[in-house]
Amino acid sequence: MSSAQRIIGVVGGPEPGGRTATAVAGILTGAEAEGADTALLELSQTPIAEVTAAFADADGVVFGSPVYRATYTASLKALLEATERGKWGEQTAPLQGKAAAVVLTGASGHHFLAVDDLRSVLAGFFAVQVLSPGLYLDHSGYADRSTLTPESAELAASHGRALADLTAAVRGSAALRELTPVV
Repeated sequence: MSSAQRIIGVVGGPEPGGRTATAVAGILTGAEAEGADTALLELSQTPIAEVTAAFADADGVVFGSPVYRATYTASLKALLEATERGKWGEQTAPLQGKAAAVVLTGASGHHFLAVDDLRSVLAGFFAVQVLSPGLYLDHSGYADRSTLTPESAELAASHGRALADLTAAVRGSAALRELTPVV
């Protein structure tokens, strides 16, 4: 894998830090172990325009969000709505042909299927190659608000390593990079 690989993590939580940022950082740790250059951006602190600009320079993206009302946050939805797809007169498609991983967090295991909703939007609407399965961590995956349990840390790191591999595969395939959104 090339050391020039760039993977960013985007945290859709309403405040900085916390469990979702911890989970995204855990995935980025695994990607770093494979030689990726990483950065973590929190929507609570980073303007949407800055995040969409970062998409253009990234090879891969980790999307993280707490689950509220059985889905990812309104701030993450706002980011996706502000991200162009190269359709209907849009000039850019910064997520098209990229690799991504999804991690959602919640108080209990009851909302783990929300991962599939975000994965579907990324794959179909943005033509992103999304690592499967997504990752869902409830409170039992944390020692405290900013520390994953050893098992969860290894699981997150394995997703990061897999994302680095997927990113390298997508970078190496013109056919995967050229796929366009469904509609």
